[in-house]
Amino acid sequence: MKPASLSLRIGLWVGVLGSVLTVLLLTLAYVALDHQLDQRAHRELEDKLGQLRHALEADPGLAALPLRGHTLQDQLMGHDNLSAVLLAEQPGKSALFNSGSPADLPALDAFAGTGRAFGWSAPDGRRLLTEPSLIRLRDGNTLRVFLTLDRREDDALLSAFLRSAWLAVPPLLLLIALGARLVAKRGLQPLRKFGQVASLITTQDLSHRIPVQDLPRELGKAARALNLMLHRLDGGVQQLTQFSDDIAHELRSPIGNLLGKAQVTLSRPRQKEEYETVLAASTEELERVGRIVSDMLFLAQVSHPRALLPQEPVRLEEEAAKVAELFDFSAEEKSLRIVIEGHGLVVGDRLMIQRAISNLLSNAIRHTPKGERISVQVRGDGEAVTLQVQNPGAGISAEHLPHLFERFYRVDKGRSRAQGGTGLGLAIVRSIMELHLGTACAQSSEEGPTRFLLKFPPPPD
Repeated sequence: MKPASLSLRIGLWVGVLGSVLTVLLLTLAYVALDHQLDQRAHRELEDKLGQLRHALEADPGLAALPLRGHTLQDQLMGHDNLSAVLLAEQPGKSALFNSGSPADLPALDAFAGTGRAFGWSAPDGRRLLTEPSLIRLRDGNTLRVFLTLDRREDDALLSAFLRSAWLAVPPLLLLIALGARLVAKRGLQPLRKFGQVASLITTQDLSHRIPVQDLPRELGKAARALNLMLHRLDGGVQQLTQFSDDIAHELRSPIGNLLGKAQVTLSRPRQKEEYETVLAASTEELERVGRIVSDMLFLAQVSHPRALLPQEPVRLEEEAAKVAELFDFSAEEKSLRIVIEGHGLVVGDRLMIQRAISNLLSNAIRHTPKGERISVQVRGDGEAVTLQVQNPGAGISAEHLPHLFERFYRVDKGRSRAQGGTGLGLAIVRSIMELHLGTACAQSSEEGPTRFLLKFPPPPD
């Protein structure tokens, strides 16, 4: 079964809600109308009963009452829905005056109520409201007076109200539902832009964006969030594509060298020494390929969520000293000195932090002239803990600085490849720092020196 459209669902729900509210309003209106009719009936009875009381209290006595029947009848003239019954104080006697139906006399004669108005139904089904009263005449006799209001007109008004309501409600509810659907359909029209853009997006083309002009506030926020998501995806796909191209380029050269050397070597018989030379050269190329693959695997590892990162206190000066010991032999070959100053405490993965420092020191040793000094400074200022590696080698021009931490980026491509670099060392440093919620940056000029800075967030208290 095909799901209903959103506009149809909104129209149906608004129709249901409108039905409930309409029925509730009609019920309240019916109750209010009935209450007003009751109050009007009571006021009418009280006013007319006051007039009858005034006329009867002026009578000389019970004996003269039959002669004043026309006077009482005049009091009720013009009120076809009113009737009066006068009974003696003792039940069971005939009525002294009755302008209503004789069939109502037994019910009234048997009434010995509290003097309050009461509603009842006549034998023929009429709804009646009676106001009882005791009136003392001048001769000392007491009359029971019952003034009754026939409420057929009120009932007819209520019935007409209900009939009109039942006739008007279904078209009204249908109109509400259709109007709600039209309004919802028009209001949801901007959502089509989302679908149009989504249908155009592919892995080859992520450049499409949702126009945010004239969108409602809620949809505008959603459109901007989706555009930001598409921008990030586009950047990630482009970076992945570039990374794949760089990997292919970097691996093609050593693999081509290996294949070429092997083909040339096998093209004719050679001496043992020639085979050993070719195998040694092939081993160097394979070691380079192995380093590239190892660095790629490490980059994939540090791309995992930070929740997987071990959290332990790390003294940067101590880790820098450990890493410097590993480079003692390389530094001695070039007569270099590694000086570590300052101290700082951070929280993170000890091995990854060592890897970042190691990459920076390895890079510094490769580019520092013989006999110079490499400075490692650690300091904290309350806002960040910084480790700085400075080498006095040749500087780096400003246009290269923003790209130093990109994968496979080299300022001098030929020199780095010849020295055995993979082009992933600084990219690994940046990934490690992002994993630790820190940053990595470089400062240099063409004259030098060159500084690489690792900025860690301060440890929690």
